[in-house]
Amino acid sequence: MMNVTYHGHSVVHIEANGKSILIDPFITGNGNTDLNAENVNPDVILLTHGHGDHVGDTIDIAKRSGSFVVAPFELAAYLGQQGLETHPLGIGGGYTFDFGRVSLTQAFHSSSYTEENGNIVYTGMPAGIIFEAEGKTIYHMGDTGLFSDMKMIGERSNIDLLFVPIGDNFTMGPIDAAKAVEWIKPEYVVPVHYNTFPTINQDGDAFIESISPVKGRAVEPGGSIQL
Repeated sequence: MMNVTYHGHSVVHIEANGKSILIDPFITGNGNTDLNAENVNPDVILLTHGHGDHVGDTIDIAKRSGSFVVAPFELAAYLGQQGLETHPLGIGGGYTFDFGRVSLTQAFHSSSYTEENGNIVYTGMPAGIIFEAEGKTIYHMGDTGLFSDMKMIGERSNIDLLFVPIGDNFTMGPIDAAKAVEWIKPEYVVPVHYNTFPTINQDGDAFIESISPVKGRAVEPGGSIQL
């Protein structure tokens, strides 16, 4: 059985095949998380795109704990230049690791990394992540607007757990996110990327009510789902 924990914003932790896997570890500066970056030691970090509220503490965590990083090609190349062990993936591609299979979907957004000196580095196309392990499939949509190929993703993959952004302003809002759920047809839904900043405040419980009869829950930071 896989244990999946939501840690606020878009931070998700997965325990699968004896490995600790962390998606988009934005911890430092995130007032909506229960984590302390100094106490996080994942075996693997998966990244959807280069923005600071998703790359987050990746560099510090990976240098301290030796985490293996899987990311879109340009972002993986940049992080490799920082001394991290990385594996690059392209949109539509996937790779089977010892901890599970990781595939990237498209996401309609942007992707860049802002260095401490203010320099902005292009980090390739943004992505969603489909993670498959122990007979289950998780789709973390990353940051995205609504696009009709979500229907195809739902047709090709039986999604057991969907992490869908609902914050609006930077991503889909609740109405478009509900349409995404309708198209993807997941078994269970957890809203993400909301209530971290005033511009993306939303009512997660109201969103879950809006997608009935699809099952889901607005999970508080630190809350878990068993698959």
